[in-house]
Amino acid sequence: MNTLRTGILMAALTGLFVAVGWGLGGTMGMLIALAVAAVSNAMAYWHSDKMVLALYGATPAPAGGELVHLVARLAELAQLPAPQVYVCDSPQPNAFATGRDPRHAALCVTSGLLGLVSREELAGVVAHELSHIKHRDTLIMTLVATLAGAVSMLANLALFAGLFGTVRGERGSSAGGPGAILIALLAPIAALLVQMAISRSREFEADREAAALLGRPHWLASALAHISAGAQEISNPVAERHPATAHLFIVMPLHAGALSNLFSSHPSTAERIARLTRMAAGRSASHASSPWR
Repeated sequence: MNTLRTGILMAALTGLFVAVGWGLGGTMGMLIALAVAAVSNAMAYWHSDKMVLALYGATPAPAGGELVHLVARLAELAQLPAPQVYVCDSPQPNAFATGRDPRHAALCVTSGLLGLVSREELAGVVAHELSHIKHRDTLIMTLVATLAGAVSMLANLALFAGLFGTVRGERGSSAGGPGAILIALLAPIAALLVQMAISRSREFEADREAAALLGRPHWLASALAHISAGAQEISNPVAERHPATAHLFIVMPLHAGALSNLFSSHPSTAERIARLTRMAAGRSASHASSPWR
């Protein structure tokens, strides 16, 4: 059901992209937008990991380091190929995963995260990202980021057309004016709502699987509390410049006040911690053992 729901939402996002193209240039604009959407999806499918890692200036983690060892150990426990491990130089504590499938996946943490959390909390973060890799959320969320960014690009063109009337539709009619301005205002909001619908349920599921993998829900809960507090205090300049990638992170990396929280691609951190706390209480009550060795 979750896969079907995601497919429908992805189709809706592509449809939105095509609709914006039609609003700007009629049938020809719609066809061009459809072609651009197809090329964007193909590029994201084959090169999403490289594009996102390059965007954040990520570099490979030391091969014999503790981080790579921890990722490999948890990947084995999750019955996954060990992903490539990267570190990006950012004081904001955060992490994300990317790649089209488990065999072509990459996991990236910030230097701020490594300097903030304990080994147990880091294990919780890694387990969360491995869940995204296992269920190919990395591909889905990268495709969403690519399409959402393309919608925003077209929306900017629509705003330009609305202000200056420079885009021509069918039969030479102008695509500028109030209609183009309306498209420019509503299209990014609609794309953001689709991002939210896709991302939020997947974050809860990744939290649940990470807790089950480690048998220690409170490790991830503690990590989320520390990461959220750190992310609120320290901005991520690259994420601020490229907000379409914000939903890739384990915690929202953007700073834009209450309106940003209202339209956040992430569920409430407090709710995520509350769910994990309930899981931890349930495990204690049942005296469940941990698969972590």
